Amino acid sequence: MTDIEFTQEEKKILVSKIQSYFHSELSEEIGQFDAEFLLEFFNKEIGNYHYNKGLQDARSLIEENGQNILQSFYEMEKITEFIK
Repeated sequence: MTDIEFTQEEKKILVSKIQSYFHSELSEEIGQFDAEFLLEFFNKEIGNYHYNKGLQDARSLIEENGQNILQSFYEMEKITEFIK
């Protein structure tokens, strides 16, 4: 798996969210450089956990709904000499 990459616009939004969080929740100001550094840390150290959790959730959803889809195919089959 390659590292998660964000566009400059995405980074700008995420950095702004980090700065807003520090201000509103911690009553602290954090500069752009420090917020970018923190974003990079979370991306490298914690991002893979979120990524893997997303994959697990998607896999579970496909497994659950896949059975429903297969059942729907069986229900749609028409009776012929080959299928009774």
